[in-house]
Amino acid sequence: MSPSRSDFFQGVRASLPIVAAASPFGMLFGALAVDNGLSVGEAVLMSGLVFAGASQMVGLELFSSHIAPWIIVLSVFAVNFRHVLYSAALGRRMGGMPEWQKAIAFFFLTDPQYAASEARADNKIPVTLIWYMGMALPIYVLWVLEAWVGALFGSLITDPALFGIDFLLPVYFLGLVLGFRTRPSWLPVVIASSLGSIGAYYSVGSPWHVSLGALAGVIVAMLLPPPPSADVEAVELTP
Repeated sequence: MSPSRSDFFQGVRASLPIVAAASPFGMLFGALAVDNGLSVGEAVLMSGLVFAGASQMVGLELFSSHIAPWIIVLSVFAVNFRHVLYSAALGRRMGGMPEWQKAIAFFFLTDPQYAASEARADNKIPVTLIWYMGMALPIYVLWVLEAWVGALFGSLITDPALFGIDFLLPVYFLGLVLGFRTRPSWLPVVIASSLGSIGAYYSVGSPWHVSLGALAGVIVAMLLPPPPSADVEAVELTP
């Protein structure tokens, strides 16, 4: 098997847990979209163009409330602001990619895609576009198909909590976070982000707690001293 083909199928294998965990929510979105007045085609189009589960759910709630469009845009941006941070961090891992390839890759950027890319880079394995798209495409294609199935056949899973399905994604994301526990300053950043998110949730509410929690973690990471290895590299790079 050629290296490119091997990279692609490594990405496909990495996508399988995400596809399994996200499938009930993809179908649930399609069902809720139709219940909120969208056509089947509009539900599928929204999944294809927005491709962000939490933002799509927030958008549906706000559409049904008949509020000002700028509030909807601002709320969706608040939920997805973390992707600005993701792309800034991940861009340095994709140094060999042309800008147009990075633009394509960032359209498919999700939480697990970012975490898997960071873990791959930590293991000194190049984050290639072939591997990246091998992971991204199954997640994207099946997410859109799940919205179509949910929109067509109604509320197939009316209450994910009844079957414990709502716990799949949190457990998966918890595993992603724990995968970075060997990094310097991991614990204080996680604590700050968690407390910031909880405080924001009870003070300003959802969806702002997502971005504000991330911002709290970023601020703590900036205030903490750099790890010793960073100082060594800085000295080595000084002429």
